[in-house]
Amino acid sequence: MDPLLAGDLARLPELLGMTREYASRFLAGLAERPVVRAGWGVDGEAEALPAEGRGLEAALAAFGARWEAGLSGAAGPRYLGFVTGGATPAGLAGDWLTAAYDQNAASGGDSCAAALEKETLGWLRELFGLSEAHSGAFVSGATVSNTVGLAVAREWVGSRLGVRVSEAGAAALGPVDVLSGTPHSSIGKALSMLGMGRERLRTVATLPGREAVDVDALAAALAALDGRPAIVVANAGTVNTVDFDDLRAIAALRDRFPFWLHVDAAFGGFAALSPAHAHLTDGLDLADSVCVDLHKWLNVPYDSAVQFTRRRDLQTAVFHNSSPYLGAPGPVDPGFPPSHPGELPPPAGPAGLAHPQCLRRRRPPRDRHPQRGLRRRVGRAARRAPGLRTARASPPQRRLLHPHRPSRRGAAGRVHHRADRLR
Repeated sequence: MDPLLAGDLARLPELLGMTREYASRFLAGLAERPVVRAGWGVDGEAEALPAEGRGLEAALAAFGARWEAGLSGAAGPRYLGFVTGGATPAGLAGDWLTAAYDQNAASGGDSCAAALEKETLGWLRELFGLSEAHSGAFVSGATVSNTVGLAVAREWVGSRLGVRVSEAGAAALGPVDVLSGTPHSSIGKALSMLGMGRERLRTVATLPGREAVDVDALAAALAALDGRPAIVVANAGTVNTVDFDDLRAIAALRDRFPFWLHVDAAFGGFAALSPAHAHLTDGLDLADSVCVDLHKWLNVPYDSAVQFTRRRDLQTAVFHNSSPYLGAPGPVDPGFPPSHPGELPPPAGPAGLAHPQCLRRRRPPRDRHPQRGLRRRVGRAARRAPGLRTARASPPQRRLLHPHRPSRRGAAGRVHHRADRLR
């Protein structure tokens, strides 16, 4: 064994204690730490690649001397830039243990890691009120979650046109129309990566003074396609004003037009947990695919997300991976991968969930009683939002870009049962 590695292993408890001290000092000072370190270290001379390793203690010292002071307080309460950071103690511990146990959750044949992941995905599916038909997979962020959902949507469009895109390629499919009212920038990026192209994203008119799509305008845009299958990207919480499309009304259009409904719920999916706001996500369970970011409301370390889809067979077609070293596939669990997700059955066979395995980084930590705590967290944040608006808009150097929009309930009786279950 390398002497440095052997020395680190021999001192592992001591070195982990040093690492803990670094983390503890950082977390203890978050309330006062500057939230912006713009340009810190950018103009400095880069250190050359060392010819020899230095061991963990020396590496920690070098990190502390060169980089620690330049890191922002994004994990603290004064950071209002992006929706990142702020991991709870449980999230921090879960991330540490994920690295320590270092399991490969692709297979259930050598540990219970796959079963742990399956159960956690089931909990999340229940939290968001999705149906048993929705299967899930963890991915590294909302951009990847949207990409996975749109990849499955692309396969669905191909199935309507007699093209197996996963085999023949995107060029064999031809142009695909993707419609959305106020799409997040990651949608265009996903279309670029998937070979459909940013130019295929068509923005549809929104409601006056809103970022929510005008459902009548969407219906007209779909009618103009003359029956060609399309992809509709609906929003449950837009990035600028956290507006919500009428998901149920959009889903009802499938009775008249052929389209795949993908819901980008990265920001607003957790509104389903709040009795006062659950109506905003009414119809989420009707989506063909759903994106939810977990490093926002769930407060796990950046970055983590989950994706859900109704069509495990199509996801299998896109993401399956076969190689002799993976061995023969094990028994198929209809709600989760077989023992080797790389050896998934073809779409015509039993459906198994294909993991975009190389894209997944972190699994959220688990709490035995998460529902009520998460519901309180979402509700508390929503109640404080109007006060934050007033505080931020009052100084002359700040300007409120969009007025506060009170929570609106839809038609009588439309408040979804998800929140009622959590009382």
